[in-house]
Amino acid sequence: MNLTVFKGFYYFCSVNISSMSKLFYGIEDLFVNVLFMPYDFLRFLESWWVSNAVNWIFVVIGTAAMVYWMKQLKIFNDNGEEDKSSTSHSYL
Repeated sequence: MNLTVFKGFYYFCSVNISSMSKLFYGIEDLFVNVLFMPYDFLRFLESWWVSNAVNWIFVVIGTAAMVYWMKQLKIFNDNGEEDKSSTSHSYL
């Protein structure tokens, strides 16, 4: 193997590793110090209910989506539009 090729590859890897580490540290700084700042505010509140407000919002959205999906499944099932054949997979 040519030694100059090896030195060039080593230089290429060292430059990319240092620039990539700066990129990842920048992403860490963005998330920790900027985007998660509202969560730090919510973490130190006295009320448990208010501290978990984001979780409650996600629970409400998930429940509403599940209810909508179940209603749509019932509509298609009542109309007989659902394909219940076992041709989609050979093991069915």
